[in-house]
Amino acid sequence: MQDVKPILKHAEDSMEGAIMFLDESLAHIRAGKANPRILDGVKVDYYGSHVPLSNVATVTTPDAKTITIQPWERAMISVIEKAILNSDVGITPMNNGEVIRLGIPPLTEERRRQLAKQAKHEGEEAKISVRNARRDAIEKLKKLIKEGLPEDMEKDAENEAQKIHDKYIKKIDEMLADKEKEIMTV
Repeated sequence: MQDVKPILKHAEDSMEGAIMFLDESLAHIRAGKANPRILDGVKVDYYGSHVPLSNVATVTTPDAKTITIQPWERAMISVIEKAILNSDVGITPMNNGEVIRLGIPPLTEERRRQLAKQAKHEGEEAKISVRNARRDAIEKLKKLIKEGLPEDMEKDAENEAQKIHDKYIKKIDEMLADKEKEIMTV
């Protein structure tokens, strides 16, 4: 069984990568609750280079419907506001000269359905990645038969790859159910 362990390990690592990517993708889907991660994609022009918003300000959520951005330099307020307006966040920033506030508007039923559909799509992409990792592992195992691996060992390894696959598909389904519940909760 020594020959098949690296193949199964590689497949599991690929599946874990798909889960991590899905987690990141789902974090960017706004669910009506204030979440600083929706600003992760916002880049700010800081002395000629584009840097993430978190590199020039402190981003916090004082309550469930507000995100506050405290720039480290007062001169950055207008630059940060412009970056948020130009991003795909879809929230208009308000500032009082020291702090920028983003009021998270409640989601309409139609928008909730749209976001749930987007989350499902992200989940399907992750499932495809997991299935591809399983398929690649099984193809490598079949090649090992030609190199002298006993067929029963190959079948056992194939079953193990299927078990790993099933575990990750279940994890994806759980993540999607949690996100859908979060999106649909008013």
